[in-house]
Amino acid sequence: MAVTYNFSSGPAVIPAEVVDRIQRELPDWRGTGMPVMTLSHRGKDIVALVERVESKLRAALAVPDTHDVLFMQGGGVGQFAAVPLNLTQPGDEIAALVTGSWGTTAAKEAEQMGLKVVKVADESASRYTTIPQPGSYEVPSSAKYLYYVPNETIGGVEFPYQPTAPVPLVADASSQILSRPMDVGAHGLVFAGTQKNLGVAGAVVVLIDKALLGHARPMCPSVFDYTKMAASRSLLNTPTTFAIYVLDLVLDWVDEQGGVEAMLVASLAKSQALYTAIDASDFYLNPVATNARSTKNIPFTLADTSLDGVFLSEAEHAGLAFLEGHRTVGGMRASIYNGMPMDGVLALTAFMADFERRHG
Repeated sequence: MAVTYNFSSGPAVIPAEVVDRIQRELPDWRGTGMPVMTLSHRGKDIVALVERVESKLRAALAVPDTHDVLFMQGGGVGQFAAVPLNLTQPGDEIAALVTGSWGTTAAKEAEQMGLKVVKVADESASRYTTIPQPGSYEVPSSAKYLYYVPNETIGGVEFPYQPTAPVPLVADASSQILSRPMDVGAHGLVFAGTQKNLGVAGAVVVLIDKALLGHARPMCPSVFDYTKMAASRSLLNTPTTFAIYVLDLVLDWVDEQGGVEAMLVASLAKSQALYTAIDASDFYLNPVATNARSTKNIPFTLADTSLDGVFLSEAEHAGLAFLEGHRTVGGMRASIYNGMPMDGVLALTAFMADFERRHG
């Protein structure tokens, strides 16, 4: 069977070794005689699974004991509402570093929650192709937290540094988590959807400083209440057991590759190979400032945009899937998460060179 490489931004590529293991284990998980997603979340097997995944995640990301690990639902977008519902009251002020579409969307959601959003940096003037320089913005101490997105999936920008602030840091790390070391302890809260570097869609991981618990608004739904979820060890309601199971396998795979540090080395090598191919050509262009380029989501355009459809059609025929850029940006985008092998990137760069030779 021909190989197809999945460059989607999410649901994204899963390591081939993990897919193989899912296939083997699906009919009979750990001797139960049943698939994992059919087992009761109150039973000992799933309770043990959740505890095991928490332990592995703590080890992989060096999550300190000061923080709780929660497995929730609603994805990253659900957290746009859950964060304000748990950390603020109506009329409060929050600060935000807005560097792309998801940061913009989160800020609008916070405003709908009755908050004053102070955009201490707003990169919209560059059409979200830049990152604010350290020290170029001031975070008011009156803010409840500083919100930022380490890697903006749509625009393909990534913070080359970790922001600091006199208030708790809140990070939407959906596209970056597990791809490079992260100082979780320096954050009040980190959340990440599981459909990119962590496995399949359905769950969201929340890493929260215990000092921030106990402040949810009275109207906060129970399934979004961090305090209630922490007290129940993420078993307040039926969790997304299959997504948690796949996360378990992904964590094993990352450990076998050499851990998060090895993921960073691989990310740099894969992204550099693609950026080199783009920069060496007048036919392709990456619009992002070089000091803000993502190692995970790489947008690019063609010199002749009338060829976009031809490029995408031929790429798909060549086994290079989901390269179409986001509808708000256009062009092409290659998402190269942890599960994307270097062979996939090299297949893409070879196709790009051939396409330019024939159409350039």
